Amino acid sequence: MSKTQPEPIRDPKGDRLLTPENCVLVLIDFQPEQYSTVTSSTREEIDLNVIALCKLAKAYDVPVIVSTVGVDMGVNEGTAKEILAELPGVKEIDRTGVNSWEDEEFREAVKATGRKKVVIAGLWTEVCLTFPTLDMLAEGFEVYPVADAVGGVSPVSHDRAFDRMIQAGAQPVTAIQFGSELMRNWARESSDKFRRVLRWYFPKRFGLMKEGKIK
Repeated sequence: MSKTQPEPIRDPKGDRLLTPENCVLVLIDFQPEQYSTVTSSTREEIDLNVIALCKLAKAYDVPVIVSTVGVDMGVNEGTAKEILAELPGVKEIDRTGVNSWEDEEFREAVKATGRKKVVIAGLWTEVCLTFPTLDMLAEGFEVYPVADAVGGVSPVSHDRAFDRMIQAGAQPVTAIQFGSELMRNWARESSDKFRRVLRWYFPKRFGLMKEGKIK
């Protein structure tokens, strides 16, 4: 028997997997000063996957929270323009501390979404991603660090940070895995949203590979 119809949609808010209705995307410190010291990945690789996250969140109406550090202090520049260009209307939440969860405005923004599944990416992996992840896990959130959209000051720093987060209960994902989880079924009408991102993603990825900028 041929199968052309999607399976029934499970409760989108109570689903154990990520859905457009039960998660929030958090992006932390994608600023020039942070990129300049990352060596566990290339900026091209990170940007490709962060922008994919943004496109997916926008396509599926997933709320997005963006945070920076040290901008108001005059120490750092804001979020990379190519990332913000994908998120019209999203306001950056600036902080003074490296752990965004210690910033009241950031905490309240996450809590205000009413969503307990937090898909998170940030620079560096070992600091600005790890610290809020550990805090949110301790407060009952489910946290999903996006492994291919982040970077640390060294491969060791990046890898050990993921070890620490996983040990605490974090569930790593990748950018395209995130999109697949939101989409879930190719027979759904909404799957075209994912297809459009893929049509952008793979030509871009293969082009960067050909240029030797990513593996």
